[in-house]
Amino acid sequence: MPVPTTRVAEATKVLENIYRAVNIALVNELKTVFDRMDIDLFEVIEAARTKPFGFQAFYPGPGLGGHCIPIDPFYLTWKAREYGVATRFIELAGEVNSSMPAYVIDRLTDALNQRRKALNGSSVLVLGISYKKDVDDLRESPSLELLRLLVAKGAEVAYCDPYFPRLHAGRRHDFRLTSTPLTPETLRRYDAVLLATDHSAFPYEMIHDSAGLIVDTRSAFRRRGLDGPHVIRA
Repeated sequence: MPVPTTRVAEATKVLENIYRAVNIALVNELKTVFDRMDIDLFEVIEAARTKPFGFQAFYPGPGLGGHCIPIDPFYLTWKAREYGVATRFIELAGEVNSSMPAYVIDRLTDALNQRRKALNGSSVLVLGISYKKDVDDLRESPSLELLRLLVAKGAEVAYCDPYFPRLHAGRRHDFRLTSTPLTPETLRRYDAVLLATDHSAFPYEMIHDSAGLIVDTRSAFRRRGLDGPHVIRA
């Protein structure tokens, strides 16, 4: 798509990234509100997107990954300071999106507390390490931050991801772990299963039937009609 200058081209790329970052932050914030109200945000979004104009569906999650959305908008924030402009909208969206891993851990902690368990000492299996569905990309993955928070709070962690048989040291994280195979026997060994990335390859029915507690950050189980008191939205 030709544009008049390279400046317009770069600004176009940043605009597209900021558009997604801000709208994802909006639905992430709505998720925290609607969860308190016991309203399924995914059902709300599906209803809203029936409007034939003026609404674009965005979906919540445990945080942002990749490079385009969590990082690139802040190139403009940095540059804008040279011109004496504060990009408050962009920075607020960044704060909301960056807070989501901690929100997920709070939901997990509450779910364990209801079962008379502490997060400290509990065994937690994180499903999905890549930053989005069906890709082998770890850049800025919120799953890594979830692992870090779990370890910091004393949990015993493991993960499963068909795209990453093992984890190595990265820029900000150093987890020397190998992917855990998903079987009914292994799932029963964990106090909680945390779905962070909803890969198509995961056997959702088997996970639903075998895990004692599921914390679902993507509403993947609910969208498949797999619900129950042991499936917690987060």
